[in-house]
Amino acid sequence: MKTRPHSPAGLPPSRPLLPAQQACGASHHPNRARQRQRGLSLLELLIALLLGLVLLGAVSTAYLANRQTFRQVENLARVNENARTTFELLGRELREAGGTHCGARVPTANVVRAAVNPPWWSDWGRGLQGYESNQELPAALPQIDNTPNPAATRRVPGTDALIIWSGSVLPPVSIVVHNPPAASLQVVNANHGLNDGDIVMACDMAQAAIFQISNSNPANSTIVHNTGAVVQPGNCRRELGLSPAPPHDCSTAGSDHSFAGGGFLGRLSASAWYIGFNGRGGTSLYRAALSSTNGVAGAAPEEVIENVTDLELQYLEPNAAGALPAAYVDANLVTDWNRVQAVRLEPTFVTAEAVGTDGNPINRPLPFVVGIRTRLP
Repeated sequence: MKTRPHSPAGLPPSRPLLPAQQACGASHHPNRARQRQRGLSLLELLIALLLGLVLLGAVSTAYLANRQTFRQVENLARVNENARTTFELLGRELREAGGTHCGARVPTANVVRAAVNPPWWSDWGRGLQGYESNQELPAALPQIDNTPNPAATRRVPGTDALIIWSGSVLPPVSIVVHNPPAASLQVVNANHGLNDGDIVMACDMAQAAIFQISNSNPANSTIVHNTGAVVQPGNCRRELGLSPAPPHDCSTAGSDHSFAGGGFLGRLSASAWYIGFNGRGGTSLYRAALSSTNGVAGAAPEEVIENVTDLELQYLEPNAAGALPAAYVDANLVTDWNRVQAVRLEPTFVTAEAVGTDGNPINRPLPFVVGIRTRLP
């Protein structure tokens, strides 16, 4: 017979530990617990930090490379956009050089008063004229600025320039009544958009006439081409007919001519294109276009495209027999601007930021050729 183990007085008899309890108790040995709670060693910590720095450096390098690539792509995209805009705006005007809504071969009387030095915009028969990098534009247009602190809108040294004459892109309006003795025209539409001082051309199947509007009355659709008005430079005569012999301008007397019945009236366009300082430390493509302010004809430069550093121009001029030359020539070698059939343009664009591999902005010359529509065979 088995006896129960004795226990101290007053306490319940103890029971022997089961095998599982013995194993559990053995695992709580103090030395073993301390071994399990031990932290990282200094060597392990240094290795972890090194691996983290290597990973961070790789990520940073990839980020910076991608950021630089993005900046390059974005800046070059802007260069391409500027090139397309230049081609659309300057190319469109060049294609229409010398053309008007009246045609290029209609005999034309020009009664706009010519001073001792005629305004730059008054030579409508030429169509276009180029200026080399060392040639100044006509008076009243921005000149080359060689000073250390160039003024805004002034022309950049070493860049070519160009003047274009043509009809306006705005549609002409039909002439309903013309009273030559009263020097007045009545057009079909009161919303014609013509103002006092505008330079316009009236024409029909027989002839054309260039004059300055001395008074415009939208209420009754009347356009006046009188002399002695406050507009400048004004008209030298009210008669819009041709002279007995060329030139049909203020140097000769003209006859009366009525444009009523089949005639129409439209605005003329004259513009100078050049590279100018923009006042922000850079250069831009500028356009000085003929306009009228309070009846005074003139031109104010306007910035068209920024970050354009150069403009090189050459011209294709056939000889008197119509044979094409072997190459394009500079403006100072053109003998007759009325024979020029095409223009080769090479504008140079620069990125807005220094995104080149050498740490500088990227320059891109992008040449293109424009044919003059009214002169091509």
